[in-house]
This record gives sequence, C-alpha cells and structure tokens, in this order.
Amino acid sequence: MENKACSVDLIVKNCSILTPDFNILNDQCLVIKNSTIIDIGNTSDLDTKYKAQETIDGYGKLAMPGLIDAHTHTCQQLLRGRIADEYPMIWTRIMVPFESNLKENDVRISSQLSFLEMIKSGTTSFIDAGGRHMHKVAESVIESGLRGVITCSTMDSGKDIPVTMKSSIEDNIKNNLQLFNGFHGAGDGRLDVWFSLRSIITCTPDLIQKVFDTAKGCSTGVQSHMNEYTNEIGYCLENFKMRPFEYLESIGVLDKNFLGAHSILLSDNEIDIIKAHNSKVVHCPISNSGKGIPKTPSLLQKGIGVGFGTDGAGHSGLSLFDQMKVFKSLMRAFWGVPIFDPVAMPSKSILEMVTLGGAKAMLRDHQLGSLEVGKKADMILINIDQPHIQPTHNLLNTLIESVNSNDVTDCIVNGKLLMKNREVLTLDEEKIKFESNIAMRDLAIRANI
Repeated sequence: MENKACSVDLIVKNCSILTPDFNILNDQCLVIKNSTIIDIGNTSDLDTKYKAQETIDGYGKLAMPGLIDAHTHTCQQLLRGRIADEYPMIWTRIMVPFESNLKENDVRISSQLSFLEMIKSGTTSFIDAGGRHMHKVAESVIESGLRGVITCSTMDSGKDIPVTMKSSIEDNIKNNLQLFNGFHGAGDGRLDVWFSLRSIITCTPDLIQKVFDTAKGCSTGVQSHMNEYTNEIGYCLENFKMRPFEYLESIGVLDKNFLGAHSILLSDNEIDIIKAHNSKVVHCPISNSGKGIPKTPSLLQKGIGVGFGTDGAGHSGLSLFDQMKVFKSLMRAFWGVPIFDPVAMPSKSILEMVTLGGAKAMLRDHQLGSLEVGKKADMILINIDQPHIQPTHNLLNTLIESVNSNDVTDCIVNGKLLMKNREVLTLDEEKIKFESNIAMRDLAIRANI
C-alpha cells in the first residue's frame, strides 16, 4: 500500500535556490506548512511526497530569502523626489515641515505605498525608524502581509524641532507603550514594536534612560539614528565629553537589543564597544554616500551584525537591489582602490548583509534570513531567465550587478503569497497610487514645501 502524500500549504518546485552558504542549487523544491519551511530537496524526490493547496512552478526562477530593509521611514513616502539637489539644512527646511504636517490619512496612504513598493521590489521585512500616527502604519503592515518592526518617533528636545513633534518624557513613553500594547505580536506574529530615540541630540538624558529601561521591561528592542552627522558627534563631545556610542555605554544601556542606524562616523573605540555589547548597525548606502563612507570591512571583520536600509523613499526609493549596487561601488572605490584590494566587499558579504544581517538587526536571525528547514517561509522568486542575467559565470555577482526590482516575480511572507507573477494580492495597487497622488499634492501645499 502506497504512503499517502502529506498535506501542506504551498510548494515551490523546479526552481534554483540560494543556499545558506551562498551556493546555487538547481531543480529544487521548497515545501511550506503553517508559515514554516518544512522540507527542501530535489523536485524529483519531493514532488510526490507532498500534496499542496497551491503549487508554484519556479522553472527559470531563483528562490532566495526575502530582502530585509533594516532602516526605513514609511511615513516619508510622499517626499519622493523632493530633497535631492537641495542645500542644507534639508532637515529644518523640508523634512520638519513635512513631518509636522502629517495627518493620520497621510500616514495610512504613505505606509500602504511603501509596502506596495517593498513587495514589488523583493523586500519581505523592514524596520521603521518611527514617525507620527504609527498605529496607521501598524494597520497597513497587518493588511499587506509583510513582516515589520515599528516604533514611535521619540523626541523631547532640539532647538529646530517644532513643539508639535516633541513630547514630554511621560508622553513619549506612554505613546510608545500604547503602540506596544496594541500591536506587538499582531498579524500572526509578523509585527514587532520597539522603542526608539530619534537621535541622541533630540532626546534629553532622562528620556534616553527611560526609553531603555521601558524597552528592557517589555523585552523588546531599541533603535536610534547614530553617528550619522558631524554635529551629532560634536554635540556628544561638547555635552558628555564622549562620542555617541561611548556615551550610551557609559550609562549602561547598550546590549544585543540595540540597533544603531547609519553608524557611518564610528571611531575604532566605538566599533569595539558595539562588538563588546553585541549591538547591531545598519547602513543606508545611497543616503549615507553624501555624509561619509562607513567602516564596513572593519565591522564585518570583527563579527558585528550589519544590515542594509533604504532610509525611505525621500532619499532614493525602497529598492535594496539599488542599494547593493551602489554599496559595492562605494566599497570598491573608497576601501579597495587605495590599497588595490578588488575584493574589499565581495558579493557574498553584501547578500548576507541584506538577508541574514537584516534578520540579526530585527533580532530574528533564528527565524529569518536564509532558506532553511524550520525557518519562516519568507522568500522571493526572481526571474533569472532573462538576457540581462543569463548566461552568467557567477550568479552571486550577477545578483548584485544586474538584477533589479522588476525581476522579482513572486513574494512569500509567513508562508503566504503576497505577490504572484508581479500581481500584488494583498493591496489594491491602483487605489493606492491614485490616493497617493492626491495626498502628496495636498501635503506639499499644507507644509509649504
């Protein structure tokens, strides 16, 4: 008597896969049940072993872990194209008026547009730096099917910050706790809520301490913009006689749950501090390129977790494939050329940062970042049967050099199809685009930008 085929939710068969050690295997099959990858192997071996509710034929496609945008601003999607070619200070002249005029409906539309772009460009998870009306972002995450980390924008000081964007210590903590209690673990566990500092320069020492203490009590993460601008470094040196990471270490708050976004202008001592506390960092290559070049080779050499972020559509767009291309060139030009090191940043390292590095930043590397049995079924399929991709001597290099967002055909998160053959299944694309045009125009007038 023949064994009965095991019932599962989804099978992707006949595809190539990117393995955890960054090799390519062909004619593979991925089996998904209850949001988890339960089997991986040759299609011929697994095809008759399982009976799926839905099957995707991956012939001519590469399955790889979903990309993770470890630092973005979903509330800034309606800033696209506005801040390029502008003289400083963009923050005070454009971004503060923009953000201080955001209404709940603007944030809803902006976040939906962000998630639509993420799904279509291969991003399955993200970490939002926080903004206003973040409950609307939470609702959009749940609707979209994506996986994310959100937080409130936390500020109580700063001479250039309007009163509408600052709150008392008590209100900052109350707002973030309300978000945490309302949405942490929502969407079948796809949504996490963290605490945040917008930056050290916009938070008083008392607020900084309170944020870390409250986050620790909730067993969740903390993120902050760190070492992004020279005036931030100068502020810490002037007020604390220490650099930003040195200051946080001095008050005893750094640990494995801290994420420092940008982290461009790091001293050697700060790198050692990050390593000692197992904190994580995120680089945003396109946004960062006008501020400085991060010491990524040193960070990776010390075993520090490094992720990639887009910094939101205001700075470039949400394509992590674009970020990888730019980052490869920046690393080669800045670190490789002076010492004639053509492999200053190999493709494997970049792919690891945008997948497993992002998973570490999210504190979810035990669940995400690679295609392995027992991990969450967060993956994308890329059409590699195209003249700008095939034939290739090395598909890893071609993923960085030639693949773009439009080559992503399918997106799966938590075992659910969010996009099939370029059609987004969870969001109404035409409605979102229509509403976004109206919202951008009205917001620009209201904010006078």
